[in-house]
Amino acid sequence: MDDIDAFDLFRLPTPVRPLLGLTVLVVEDSRFACEALRLLCLRSGARIRRADCLASARRHLQVYRPSVVIVDLGLPDGPGTDLIEELHRANPRVGVILGTSGDDFAADRAIAAGADGFLAKPATDLAAFQEAVLSHLPADRQPGGPRMINHEIVEPDRIAYRDDMAHAADVLNDGSDDQSIDYVAQFLEGVARSAEDRPLMVAAQSLAMARANGTPARMDIARIAGLIQERLNHKIAI
Repeated sequence: MDDIDAFDLFRLPTPVRPLLGLTVLVVEDSRFACEALRLLCLRSGARIRRADCLASARRHLQVYRPSVVIVDLGLPDGPGTDLIEELHRANPRVGVILGTSGDDFAADRAIAAGADGFLAKPATDLAAFQEAVLSHLPADRQPGGPRMINHEIVEPDRIAYRDDMAHAADVLNDGSDDQSIDYVAQFLEGVARSAEDRPLMVAAQSLAMARANGTPARMDIARIAGLIQERLNHKIAI
């Protein structure tokens, strides 16, 4: 079933809201990053749906076919590139597939998997977001006439960031197996990068490096846990 109802057919794109009539499925486990994308979609006229893991996204796609899918490459139940490959091979294919990540080297992986483009985190610039989508849309879905270029920077609610800290704390509390630790390291690095929280980002990078090198990570995990708790207790300003 296509996720474009009869009402959407009359919601034509405009120079101010060039994504009117489109539905964007965001596959993202970070509430903070998803909140930024929600604001970007809202400013652009697009509707947004969210899935926080691969399984949830696949359930959604069994029922609806969105216009655009934005897939985070690091998800709790597997790599986002798996979903990108599935979407790229599907017939009919989703109109626009974008990968997103805070990893500087992730763009090549997303494109190789079949993505049309890539959104680097933090994704907060309205004009850059709109261009990332519009540059891959067919001519009949483009706004007519000159388009306003608005470099507004959206600012997600910090409550969403606290939700991400609570999620990371739950993962650490539920288990200390290798898979959980690796997930927390990549999750927190991306979230901290989006929120410009440098102390947490550096700590997450240190944990990821220790895991990659096979060195003891107990001190890094303890440091991460302490930083998470500080943010949950609002002891520091982010």
